[in-house]
Amino acid sequence: MSAALKYTLGRIGLFVAVLAGLWLTDMNVFLKLMLALVFSAALSFFLLRGWRDEMAGEIAEAAERRRSEKERLRSALAGEDQHSAEDDPDSKR
Repeated sequence: MSAALKYTLGRIGLFVAVLAGLWLTDMNVFLKLMLALVFSAALSFFLLRGWRDEMAGEIAEAAERRRSEKERLRSALAGEDQHSAEDDPDSKR
């Protein structure tokens, strides 16, 4: 399972758990939803730190792969990865 999916499911799970705890109180439904959102965000900051760091690492790795592939394609389009006739000592003029 990817780290992003794990983290997202963890955030949703925390929200549902906090909302279930608040559901027993006597207050407006909109207020319950807003409080559940705020409290679950605060809890996830501490409880889901490992999953968040893992997700950030995966995102950074993917960005680095895209960056290196983009650089490789740019150099290939510019002809920098091909040997020119002047650089090759075995070429005949």
